[in-house]
Amino acid sequence: MVSTDSPDGGTLSNLLKEDRRFEPPAEIAEHANLKEEAYDRAASDRDAFWAEQAERLDWAQKWDRVLDWDDAPFAKWFVGGKLNASYNCVDRHVEAGRGEKVAIHWVGEPLDDTRDITYAQLKDEVSKAANALTELGVQTGDRVAIYLPMIPEAVVAMLACARIGAPHTVVFGGFSADALASRLDDCQAKVVITSDGGYRRGAPSALKPAVDEARTKTDVVEKVLVVRRTGQDLGENGWDDSVDVWWHDVVDSASSEHTPEAFDSEHPLYVMYTSGTTGKPKGILHTTGGYLVGTSYTHWAVFDLKPETDVYWCSADIGWVTGHSYMVYGPLANGATQVM
Repeated sequence: MVSTDSPDGGTLSNLLKEDRRFEPPAEIAEHANLKEEAYDRAASDRDAFWAEQAERLDWAQKWDRVLDWDDAPFAKWFVGGKLNASYNCVDRHVEAGRGEKVAIHWVGEPLDDTRDITYAQLKDEVSKAANALTELGVQTGDRVAIYLPMIPEAVVAMLACARIGAPHTVVFGGFSADALASRLDDCQAKVVITSDGGYRRGAPSALKPAVDEARTKTDVVEKVLVVRRTGQDLGENGWDDSVDVWWHDVVDSASSEHTPEAFDSEHPLYVMYTSGTTGKPKGILHTTGGYLVGTSYTHWAVFDLKPETDVYWCSADIGWVTGHSYMVYGPLANGATQVM
């Protein structure tokens, strides 16, 4: 937007302030999840408003205090409450009789590579992965890095980590070995979940070699769990039996029975790193209760999601916070059907 003096002395000025309002169509407004009165309720009693939104989730133990702002700007939400993010995203929908509803319509490459995964199937896969991670030595509080293409196993891995209280950090599959290594080292990731490769514009692109190279730059990784996606050759030195494990060997054979543990509302859910374009990447820690309440509510309210009838699609990569919030935790907490 610029302002320019014209040769005849006049001034050409673009409008820098927008005062126009565009009302939504009456039918959309009538059936919207969020009505105008919600703004007044939120303004008049913030704690009561967010307590109401928190009731959208299932809590193993209800909170004592909605917001602890005593040590500003360090907020604590739903203090004393306990819940499990994975349970809220899968188990409770199955228990409510919606297990046969499709949770994920997945469309891969080539285009005939598709999968429909119901909530019951997702629960089984997440439980298997949680049991496999436990067998690999992952305990509550251990960090797990996820370096995968856009495949359902990425969602399964995230929810499996949440299920056992192991904070995950998802690293965008296009990042280099150096970028991956810096994140692994910073968060002290015990396990990396990756694949042999993925597809870019129809051609297989290797991922596992970047993990191998990253491991030469840090000694924190104990196990690498590998999804067979493209079937490409990993090379003569592309497999280390003491570290590398195939997903299909340990996850597919694991038990689908797993009881999730309820964690404190402030228990770390995941670490998301900044891009590092202006300096060293910084890890942003997201805790469970406040984040899950926020994403489930905004997905319902702002996106106007109606999970009973809508099929939802998010174009973000799962490696970014939008993918976390509005491809995984928000839609699944609301019991939505989504395209991935």
